[in-house]
Parts: sequence; structure tokens; C-alpha cells
Amino acid sequence: MASSILAELRTGVVTTSAEDTRALAARLAAALLPGSVLALHGDLGAGKTTFVQGFAAGLGIHETVTSPTFNIFTLHRGAGRTLVHLDAYRLDSGAQLADLMIEDFLVPPWWLAVEWPEKVADWLPSGALHLDLGHAPGAGRYHSLRLRG
Repeated sequence: MASSILAELRTGVVTTSAEDTRALAARLAAALLPGSVLALHGDLGAGKTTFVQGFAAGLGIHETVTSPTFNIFTLHRGAGRTLVHLDAYRLDSGAQLADLMIEDFLVPPWWLAVEWPEKVADWLPSGALHLDLGHAPGAGRYHSLRLRG
């Protein structure tokens, strides 16, 4: 199952609604092992937080997920799992994460979703999955998603 969703994302997927984006993210969450890091690249409004909402649901987390821009990161817990949702937009480097003690919250089983990962690229593990999100050309608010590599 993991290879199926990963293959789809490597080829590229266009979703036609926020609900479709969330459903795709839920499928990915169900396929990834604990300890996975997901780096979400995309401009403002590209669907990063929408994707994290679906990812959380796929992990069995049913609380409200919003962008943690002002908090920098938010913990979401449910079904015995923890999703750490990091928005690195206001950070200058990964070194700033040490002051936030984010690693203290990475207690198994956990998953980490990072918005604006280019801001903390020096901190991300080499095995992070990098996903490009954007708007499909000529398709209005539809989301275009492609896994790097």
C-alpha cells in the first residue's frame, strides 16, 4: 500500500477539492511508519495546512488542525499517536529549533509535518519525504502534489 501512494505522488496528483487533498493525505499517513518526516513545500495558499489536516485524520487524530504560524509548532494527539505540525515560516535556520525543544516532543509513535521546510533545511533528517504542493495550472484552486525523488 505504501508503494502505491508513494508511486502516485512521485508521478504527480491533481486534486479537485480540499476534501480530495485531505483524502490523499490520509492515505499517505496510513502508509508511513512512525518517525516519518514530511517536508511540505509550496507558496502561501498552496494547500499545505489542508494536507496536514488530512494527514492527521489518517493517523486517527480528529482534533482541529490549523496553521501553527504564530505558535511555530502544534502537537496533535489521538489514537495513541502524535503529529507534530511545524510551520518554519518565521524561522531563519534549524538552529532555532533547539531553543523550541521540539525534539522533546518526538516521542514514539510520532510523525512530523513541516511547512516551509526550506527555512530549516539544515535541521531536517536526510530521510524526510519532500512534497511539492501548488495550484494546478489553469485549474483554479485545485491542488497539484508531487513527491520529490
